[in-house]
Parts: sequence; structure tokens; C-alpha cells
Amino acid sequence: MSSTPEPKPFRLVLVSAGTSDPSSTRLLADRIADRAATIAAARGGAVTVSVIELRELASEISAALVSQFTGPGLTKAIAELGAADGLIVSTPVYKAGPSGLLTSFLQVLDNDLLIARPVVLAATAGTARHALVVDDQLRATFAYLRAMTVPTSLFAAPEDWSDTALASRIDRAALELVLLLESGFASQVRDESWDRYQHEFGSAGRTELDIDLDSDLMRLATGGSAR
Repeated sequence: MSSTPEPKPFRLVLVSAGTSDPSSTRLLADRIADRAATIAAARGGAVTVSVIELRELASEISAALVSQFTGPGLTKAIAELGAADGLIVSTPVYKAGPSGLLTSFLQVLDNDLLIARPVVLAATAGTARHALVVDDQLRATFAYLRAMTVPTSLFAAPEDWSDTALASRIDRAALELVLLLESGFASQVRDESWDRYQHEFGSAGRTELDIDLDSDLMRLATGGSAR
């Protein structure tokens, strides 16, 4: 008698823009990932978690911004994002805005890479005055990237770590993430609706395969001559 195969674990990628080791930014992301794993297990599923520490890629991110050269560490990180089923993105807040390290990293990503991907957004800061940065700035950035951010955003100032309200919000965001993962929304969009999006040449979405590279226009564009 054949047994039912175990469900394939969801691949969760944690992106931390914290600059210290350890950092509260990474701690917040870890708490979200741990809670998502617990919820998934209780529902008969599982998640695997990999981590991208942006502080370790700072020089490669800078080089990619000015030269469009992608180093090996950054190439690996982008591949991990492309293979992820869901993301947790956590950043410190500096001068009323998300980390420049995070925004620079997002700027070197292909615009098609995160389409429909479920994302939990989180931030940490030294004061509660920055609590709206996640919804006011980060959510707009991920909307541009056409990712599927969960409804609950997370923010932690020093006084929040001992507050049960933070744990409640983490639980809610983690559940929202797991439900989106279980729905298969991202994969369905890629399989059934990809051609309805506007893509750039060379993007991550297979549309470049539909371009006739042997046309007169393409030969002229690459320095050749028309027939």
C-alpha cells in the first residue's frame, strides 16, 4: 500500500538589512520566520528558511549600482529570491526612512523577480516615531515590484520587545504569510497570468524567449545591418 507523499516544504527567504551582529532587525525577522514555521507545521506543512544578510553584500551591491556587475554573493542572493515561495524583509530605520542598504539592494533586482511573491515587511528603530515607515515607504516599494505584501506590517522600537502586542502582530503576520503560501497564488500568477504583465527585455519572466532576435530592427539595434 502506497503512502501519501510528504508535502514539499515552502522555501522562505529572510532578508535582513541590519548592520550589526547580532541585530534587532535580524532578531525580528527570525521571530517571524520561527512563528511561520510553527504555524505551517501545525497545519500539516513545513517551511525551510534561508537568510540573506545584506551587510555581507554591501560592496557587491554598491558595485552593481554603479557598474551593473553582479558579484558571486549577490548573484547567489538573487537566485535565492527567485526560487523563494515567500519572503520576510526586515530593515532598520535611519532618518525616517528604510536602510539605504535595503533600498539599494532592491534597486538592482529585476523588476519581474518578485511578482505576486508573498512578503512580510518589518522594521526596527530606536523610537516609535518611525512606526509608519513600513506602510508609508516599504509597502509602496514592494507594490512597485508587484509583490504580494501581507496586510499586517511589523515594527519594533525598544519598548515593544517586552510588549505582548508585538507577539500578537508577529503571530498575525506569520499566519497571513502561511495562508498565502498555501494558496499557491504566486505560482498560479506565473503559470496563468504572466503574459498579462509588462516586462522588460532580459527579465526573469521568460518573455525574452518570444522576441525575434533575427529581425531587421534587432540587428540594427545591436550594431548590425538590415537585410
